[in-house]
Formats: sequence, C-alpha cells, structure tokens
Amino acid sequence: MRYMKKDRRLLPREFYTRPDVVAIARELPGKFLYTNDHGVIAGGMISETEAYEGITDRASHAWNGRRTKRTEVMFRIGGTAYVYLCYGMYSLFNVVTNQVDIPHAVLIRGLVADTGIDIILKRLNKRSYHPGLTSGPGRLAKALGIHFRHSGFDLCQSATNKTGFSIWIEDKNIFPKPTDIIATPRIGIEYAGEGARLPYRFLMNAPSNLFPEK
Repeated sequence: MRYMKKDRRLLPREFYTRPDVVAIARELPGKFLYTNDHGVIAGGMISETEAYEGITDRASHAWNGRRTKRTEVMFRIGGTAYVYLCYGMYSLFNVVTNQVDIPHAVLIRGLVADTGIDIILKRLNKRSYHPGLTSGPGRLAKALGIHFRHSGFDLCQSATNKTGFSIWIEDKNIFPKPTDIIATPRIGIEYAGEGARLPYRFLMNAPSNLFPEK
C-alpha cells in the first residue's frame, strides 16, 4: 500500500457539499477526525463509515422527508455535525453532506487513534490502546468526548467555540488505493428492506498499518 503525503489541511466545505454521499463516505476513510475539549486534542484516522441518502433511504432518519427537532440538523449545509442519542445511552457522530434541505449524512463508525491516547483510555476506562477500542460509533464518540449536545457544530473550523469544544476533520493527503477500501452492507438496519443490502458501509483494510511515515 502506497500513499502520498504533503501538508495536512482542514477539509473544506466543498468536500461535504457534493451531491454523492456514497462517494463521500468512501473517501472519508484515510481522513483524520479530531476533537478539542478545552485544549485537550484527541483523534486519529477514520477507518469505517456508512452512507445515508436521506429522503430516499429507508435507513435514514430523514426517510420520506421526516423532519423532527432531532433530525432538523440533517437539513443544514454539508460540513455540519449530526450527533444523536442511540438507545438513550450512546451518542453517535455523523457528518452532514450535500446542500441545505438535502439531508444526506455519513456515520463515522471507527478510527485508529494517533493523538490523545491517554485521554481516550481515561474516557473508555481502559489501560492500553488498540484500534478495536475506537471501532463502533458509540465507543468512538465516547473516546473523543463527542456528545449529542454537540449536534449542529460546524466541522469546517478547528478553533474551539464558546463551549470550549470543537470537532473537525483533516486531510493529510493519504490516498488509499481502491483495493484498500472494502464495501459491505450497513449494520443493524434490517428494517430498511432492500436498503439494508446496499453496499454503503466502507472499511479500510488493515487501518493500523496505514499511517503516513513520520
């Protein structure tokens, strides 16, 4: 596996506002997700995502144009955080994509941490790190300190806001080959009928080995 590396940069708004949410979900593995909680930064390389196509996708919270207090964030401009509470216990972090009033989103399901390992272990009550600790959207959000109250945050700026917390995604110019990304059906959406079989889940092959050279 070969990658090109240049200077890292914040993903621009234009990355998120493109119309093809499936393409965006495929391109996010290899990008780097970080949070800053009052000066404590944690995060790493995204390794797993799922695409949700909004109004036409039975698995989406916005299926058939559903708009509620919770899902209203999905109708904002691409590059907005959509964080919702699952089973009343777990905050799950999504990236809103496309234009205003088109509620596409990408669920971030896993990452390989490279920053803030100590705080990640503290948040998860673990002693040593391995990528499995930040695999699964509930564990990932907990590891990075992401809470459903952060829904609506702008991902296109890395400066902390008045809450003392920020979320952003960086492009460090790592370019996986197409064969490094595995596409499978999404998890836990059997209720979506035919939509449950769509290959909208994307995983990086051996993500712990894909970091750029120091």
